Amino acid sequence: MLLSLTIRDVVLIERLDLAFPAHLSVLTGETGAGKSILLDALGLALGMRAESGLVRRGAQQAIVAAEFDIGPGHAARAILTEQGIDAEDTLVLRRVLGADGRSRGFVNDQPVGVGLLKQLGDTLVEIQGQFEQRGLMDPANHRTLLDAFAGARDMGDAVRTAWQAWRGARDAREAAKAARTKAAADEEYLRHALSELDALKPQPGEETLLAEQRARLMHSAQVAEAMTAAAQELAGERGADHALNVAARALERVRDKAGGVLDGAIAALERALVETEEARAALDQAMRDHERDGDLESVEERLFNLRALARKHGVAVDGLADLRDDIARRLGMLEDGEAGLKRLAKDEAEARARYTAAAERLTRLRQGAAQKLDRAVQAELAPLKLDRARFSTTIAPLAPDDWGADGAERVAFEVATNPGAAPGPMTKIASGGELSRFLLALKVVLARVSSVPTIVFDEVDSGIGGAVAAAVGERLARLGQELQVLVVTHSPQVAARGRHHWRVAKNQAKDTTVTRVESLDEAERREEIARMLSGASITEEARAAAQSLLAAGAA
Repeated sequence: MLLSLTIRDVVLIERLDLAFPAHLSVLTGETGAGKSILLDALGLALGMRAESGLVRRGAQQAIVAAEFDIGPGHAARAILTEQGIDAEDTLVLRRVLGADGRSRGFVNDQPVGVGLLKQLGDTLVEIQGQFEQRGLMDPANHRTLLDAFAGARDMGDAVRTAWQAWRGARDAREAAKAARTKAAADEEYLRHALSELDALKPQPGEETLLAEQRARLMHSAQVAEAMTAAAQELAGERGADHALNVAARALERVRDKAGGVLDGAIAALERALVETEEARAALDQAMRDHERDGDLESVEERLFNLRALARKHGVAVDGLADLRDDIARRLGMLEDGEAGLKRLAKDEAEARARYTAAAERLTRLRQGAAQKLDRAVQAELAPLKLDRARFSTTIAPLAPDDWGADGAERVAFEVATNPGAAPGPMTKIASGGELSRFLLALKVVLARVSSVPTIVFDEVDSGIGGAVAAAVGERLARLGQELQVLVVTHSPQVAARGRHHWRVAKNQAKDTTVTRVESLDEAERREEIARMLSGASITEEARAAAQSLLAAGAA
């Protein structure tokens, strides 16, 4: 719900801080006092269109901040998480509008685009009567509202799941069909490419091994000469191992006479003999491997053939083996492609049938809920002086190509204001005053399933009075039991129903005019309602009538 609204330098408002309670709050005041400025200011914070004319004359910028309490399951939290903004218990939307018409948005003091303010605002406040095509007036919301009234959440989820499965099966079949068509067009090329790859039999990692082998073979003579020389130095009568053995035997003969002085040298010689033997064995193995390396010409031929084939297909040499498997798979699609397509078509048909069944169940639920909604709204219309009007929920089937995750029909709330007239969209059929009352009746019926916790009505009582105004006030108060409701009104019957009452007035000085907003106590409320009843000259009769209205509203 809306907790507070802070306004700085908006039109006639220099500085204003308002705290909003729950239930029904009313704003009253003489025409031109500036009540609409409050809604303009709130609209700024909610991301609505900004104009430089909203900046107070002489000020550099206008600032509006709206603070909201958002519960654990509020839709705004998901939007904040998606944007990487920490969701706290309270949410502050702030808009700064410069005199040049440029504006900046902030969410919890983090700079954001104005579009995000509007996206969040749509989950927080619904303004009826001033901004068209929002909330209940937006046909795009009607299907969602009907589903909420019908309690169709689980069934709607089932339809969305079935739709995604059907779409996935359809995409898989179409992708397989396109791949098979392309494979058929490229069959001759694919078979030639597979033949080349099979003839060469490339192996992963082969390029590195061949490159290393080629490097060795390019210096084969030098390497062989060095290995031979090393082997000769290690072996033979004048070799290293012969010398080490002679030295070790000489020391061993006098070891017992040296008193342990030669033990370290003898141990080192023994280790050297072992290391020398290991070196000779490793060198022998290297010489045998060198002999098996093959000839440079054949190694270079294979390496260059692999690299040429890789360039031809635009892949790395190590990717040739995978390319071969992919080409074989594509050719396999031609051989078993028809059977595979039939399997995928069967999967798609089954997924479509599951979606159709789920969508039909949702349609029946919507149809039943639409009848209940129409009866409930119709019952609210007569007391609102709309007894000749008719409200209807239209459920129109969509063409199969237009079916989607939300089902197979379009939902629209329509009205007819005269008997026998064809129903049509509320915004086109109803006048301003009628539209507000239609929306009020609909909102009262949908209050318990509303996803938006705060609703603002701008002069919902336009053009009515007496018993009809009293009926409007009674319904607004009832709506206030479920939601936070703010009403701009000229009707004393509506004003008397409020839990909280503000009066909007102008202060005119020599050079300036400033709008102020005052919170009224009970005595001040009675005076304000009496003024609304009798005009500038307040009579005792008007005060008595105001007291009567207040008493009826409190009952």
